[in-house]
Amino acid sequence: MSSFFERLRARRLSVTFAALAAISAMVLMASYAVHGVHGQSKQNDSADATPLKVSDTSVAPNNFVKIAKEVGPAVVNINTRTLPSHARTGNPHGPMQAVPEDPDGGDSGNGGGQGPDQNFQDFFNRFFGGQAPNAPGAQPERDSLGSGFIVDPKGYIITNNHVVDGADEIYVKLSTDPDTTDRGRKAHVIGVDKATDLAVIKIDTDKPLPTVKLGNSDNAQVGEWVIAIGSPFALSQTVTAGIISAKNRTIEPGAAGQFQHFIQTDAAINPGNSGGPLVNMNGEVIGVNTAIYTQSSGYQGIGFAMPANTVAQVYNDLISPRHKVVRGSIGISFREGQSSAVGRVYGFTHGVIVQQVQPGGPADKAGIKIDDVIVSIDGRQIKNGDDLVADIASRRPGTTVRLGYLRDGKPMTASVVVGDRDQIFSSMLGENNAAPSDNGTSSETKLGITVREVGSQMADKMGRGGMLIVGVKPSSFADELGLQPGLAITRINKVPVGTRAQFDSVVSGLHSGSDVVFEVMDPKHPEDGINLLGGTLP
Repeated sequence: MSSFFERLRARRLSVTFAALAAISAMVLMASYAVHGVHGQSKQNDSADATPLKVSDTSVAPNNFVKIAKEVGPAVVNINTRTLPSHARTGNPHGPMQAVPEDPDGGDSGNGGGQGPDQNFQDFFNRFFGGQAPNAPGAQPERDSLGSGFIVDPKGYIITNNHVVDGADEIYVKLSTDPDTTDRGRKAHVIGVDKATDLAVIKIDTDKPLPTVKLGNSDNAQVGEWVIAIGSPFALSQTVTAGIISAKNRTIEPGAAGQFQHFIQTDAAINPGNSGGPLVNMNGEVIGVNTAIYTQSSGYQGIGFAMPANTVAQVYNDLISPRHKVVRGSIGISFREGQSSAVGRVYGFTHGVIVQQVQPGGPADKAGIKIDDVIVSIDGRQIKNGDDLVADIASRRPGTTVRLGYLRDGKPMTASVVVGDRDQIFSSMLGENNAAPSDNGTSSETKLGITVREVGSQMADKMGRGGMLIVGVKPSSFADELGLQPGLAITRINKVPVGTRAQFDSVVSGLHSGSDVVFEVMDPKHPEDGINLLGGTLP
């Protein structure tokens, strides 16, 4: 009996499999009919389709098109190369310039770091140019990218300091240069201003280059259309548009932001745009794109540009014989952000309370003391510390101002002779780090270095006097020899240069073709002795 049921079960399975096979065959035949026969039929039916044609009409150029064509040729791509630190033979911190970063005014305790908000990603060596802060120890070779624009047909270009800072080689590509793997035209630094993050570089040219026009940034209004042009993410000649979102933005707290009052815009700005122009609808540059606010390292609708009026002032100083920005100072410091209660207790509604007076400085000589409240300059009321710094810094050293101040609630006045901000600031630090003037010997021009006399303690440690190198110009004679900031030059061509006068005398006698041999020491390691570095002056 069991065998009977087994045979019955096997017969049922056979019938089931046969039915499934028949169904599969029918499905395959249907599929063939649909995808084969009908598909072929559809292809043949395309004979009634109408070919597409491209219209030969064009949209009338708007202002954005006109401005891009007008300004674009003067916008350049800047790429830099930074060698590994162990192989570098030049200045690891860029061109020769020693601008103090905590000038008089503001609370130095508040001005050093990034502040509470670290979303300002590209503010000084973060994202735009691909630059990163120099870390100790050997670093790999780095390439970075930025933008700039030509302001003089002879090849003078404005960009951001952080685009070229620390670079061993700087190259510029014009919009008319061929799009090849070549880096471009070699550029050199004319001068930099760290306080405003601006730099002037130059390329050699045998014919006049296209330039931009600078506009009056003070006349710019919130809500105006603006255009940003640059090389974001290595995409050269990129044009974006937006509006001015705000003016007079300070994004770094304390003294670090005293000269950084930006135009805010929502024109798309990204890494690589640094140093490029912000242009108004008259085709005039009203700002230099400098920083972005971001939480993602990319554009999020908030960018910042240094106003053109500030740019023009800085540029004129950087192309002067001194190649540095000269700012005035009266030798005081004060604390920012005082509570209104302080004003009520001290009896003033505007002004600043003097927190420190540099001994022997301009304010000290004029009788200004700690806890005095400065309320006016030449009869004009000052609002706050920024107002005071902006006014005094804009005045040339040697000019006289009339300060109005309160002492124990009583109004008083004093005549103060404005001093050089760099020199005063260096004195307030207890060091003589002021960048010296180029008094005709042209050590910067001839050799590519900025120096100052070593202090007495350093001279005692070395066992001799000398000139401390405080800056080396990239690609200069000194740079190629291997001179670096921090080294001390004790003799040139066997002649002692322990004083400024001795140094200037020797340098003034050097000419193109002269053999120059420097005797240098490392003041931190005088036990290493003297090193000789020499070459023929080009």
